[in-house]
Amino acid sequence: MVDFYIGTMGFSYRDWAGPFYPPGLPVSEFLSYYNRIFNAVEIDSTFYGTPGLTSVIRWRESTANKFRICLKVPRVITHDSGLVGADEEMVRFKDVISNLQEKLGVVLLQFPPSFSNENTILLGDFLKTHCMDMRFAVEFRHPSWYIPQTADMLSELDICWVATEFTGVPRIVEITTDIIFVRLVGKHGRFRTHDKEQIDVTPKLEDWWEWIRSEIDRIREVYVFFNDDFSGHAPASANRLKEIVGLPVVKLVQPKQLRLI
Repeated sequence: MVDFYIGTMGFSYRDWAGPFYPPGLPVSEFLSYYNRIFNAVEIDSTFYGTPGLTSVIRWRESTANKFRICLKVPRVITHDSGLVGADEEMVRFKDVISNLQEKLGVVLLQFPPSFSNENTILLGDFLKTHCMDMRFAVEFRHPSWYIPQTADMLSELDICWVATEFTGVPRIVEITTDIIFVRLVGKHGRFRTHDKEQIDVTPKLEDWWEWIRSEIDRIREVYVFFNDDFSGHAPASANRLKEIVGLPVVKLVQPKQLRLI
C-alpha cells in the first residue's frame, strides 16, 4: 500500500479567506481547518528562519494523528552560506522541528540556481552528517545536477530527489528512495490574485500521475505540494489531483450568512 500526502505550500494566505477558509475564521484556526481537507502541508515560512518551539507545538496540536508536516530548511543554510559553516544552525533547526514527533514528514533542502554540482563533495558530507536521522528530500535548480551521479549519491544515502514543475528545471528525476516528492511551483508572479484556478492544469496533473503510477511499485509514500503560482489557487489544484488519483475529496460548502428578521 502506498500512502498519498497531497497539499499546498503554506496554508495562511489572505486570498484564501472566502474561497477556501470561511469568512471571519481566525488565522489561528487556519491549520486546523486546513487539516479537515488535506492530510499534509509544506511549511514555507521555515525557509526564512528556524521556527519557534511554540509554533512547532501549535502545528502539531492543530492537526490529526496521520497528518504530515514537511518543512523547508532555512535559507541561511542552503542559500546564504551554501552549507559552509552551517552545522550549528542545522543542528538547532533539527532540534526544534523534532518536536513535531510522528507528524514530521519530509524535510526539504532546496538549493538556489547558483549551487552547482561543483559542490558535490560538500553536499555529500553535509548529508552524511545531518540527514541520516530524518527523512530528507533535495531540490536542485542548477542543471549540472541532472546527471546519473547525482542519483547514485542520493540513492546511496536513501535521500529523495525532488521532482519539480519550475521554469528551467527538468521535471522528471530518478527515484532514489522509497518516497516520491513532487513540488508543483509554476512561474512566480504570473497571477495577480490567488482566489481561484485561472488556468486548466488537468493535462499536467494527468501527466504527473502517469509518471507516479509508473513508479508505484518502488515506493511507499507520495508527497505532492502545490504553489498558488501553478494554477492560481493551490487548494483547488490539490483537490483536482486527488480526484485524478481517485482519493477522497472533501469539498466544504461555505455556510451562508443567516438573515436577521
